[in-house]
Amino acid sequence: MTPASPSPLGDELLLRIRSRAAGHDRDNTFPTDDLADLTAAGYLRALVPVEFGGLGRSLNEVARDQIRLAAHAPATALAVNMHLVWTGVARTLHARGDDSLAFVLHGAAACEVFGFGVSEPGNDLVLSGSITAASPQADGGYRFTGTKIFTTLSPAWTRLGTMGLDTESPDAPKIVWAFIDRTDPGVSQKDDWDTLGMRASQSRSTVLSEASARPDRVFRRLDPGPNPDPLLFAIFANFEILLAAVYTGIGRRAVELAVDAAGRRTSLKNDGRTLAQDPDIRWRVADAAMLMDGLYPQVDALAHDVDAGVDRGRQWFPLLSGLKHRATETARQVVDQALRVSGGSSYFAGNELGRLYRDVLAGIFHPSDAESAHATVAAAWLGPLDV
Repeated sequence: MTPASPSPLGDELLLRIRSRAAGHDRDNTFPTDDLADLTAAGYLRALVPVEFGGLGRSLNEVARDQIRLAAHAPATALAVNMHLVWTGVARTLHARGDDSLAFVLHGAAACEVFGFGVSEPGNDLVLSGSITAASPQADGGYRFTGTKIFTTLSPAWTRLGTMGLDTESPDAPKIVWAFIDRTDPGVSQKDDWDTLGMRASQSRSTVLSEASARPDRVFRRLDPGPNPDPLLFAIFANFEILLAAVYTGIGRRAVELAVDAAGRRTSLKNDGRTLAQDPDIRWRVADAAMLMDGLYPQVDALAHDVDAGVDRGRQWFPLLSGLKHRATETARQVVDQALRVSGGSSYFAGNELGRLYRDVLAGIFHPSDAESAHATVAAAWLGPLDV
């Protein structure tokens, strides 16, 4: 077995990032210093194979890193997640003999920062359809026109991976996947990120107005709808696993804060002893810890299987959507238990646990949402709905 490569996330770096998290949340600002520190540590090259100039870490190792990073600064972890997803997709394809995204690996090694421009207002087909127009050009490139929402890492990405619908080519319709440079004049961003939680992620809307993707940055043309192309598996696997890792990290930190509160708070009803001696509080902390104990091995197991190229066939999608749903819902339950342990102080603005409570709610909006996850799992066990 190949030994795990060292994590670039040292304790000093993580504590420095944690020290800035409250300020970025309060001021609704992007964690520029965090990104600079993570870049300097090589973290944005973590999933890039060594032969491309990266650290050569596995998805399993980086998922564990993301759990640790999210436990210190959830919004920073969510922001960098989108870059890690694209490098993870490129790595997954490369490991399977597909180098159509080798330019992503080379770019990440050269300090390019990749954004994820897929979500659209009103489009619940996600990867299977698009309301963004992709117009073919004579040179083989494309121009994209549409609005992408929740483009996390908005202030910092240099290249945006996106998709749109080509209705003009002879073989249309086709979903076109490509990368666009930030400097393209057809790219603009709205200053519309003033949210309840995950504020530092700055996941602003991006407007594409005939934004150009050159021919060598167009990497897929696929039929709309469900598609067996390895790209869609690679996106879904890396996105769901790394997203689950972020929310697992929030749950992990909530347990730590609950333990700290139980050991610090005292009760007059219990002769001044700490709440760590209160049976009800002990039950809540134990319940939160047990819920978290079930998540870590699930993240590990699915990430390991992606790394190993395990073929789970059609079971992959229910397993991955189930993991994301379970991680976000479990983290919400754990944060709720921690709030009850910590008492009224967590209700005040600026309290870390109160911030986690707001941040963890974002999990319900990421794909796969609860309805989609349950539909996917139901189809796997019960078959498709009758038409």
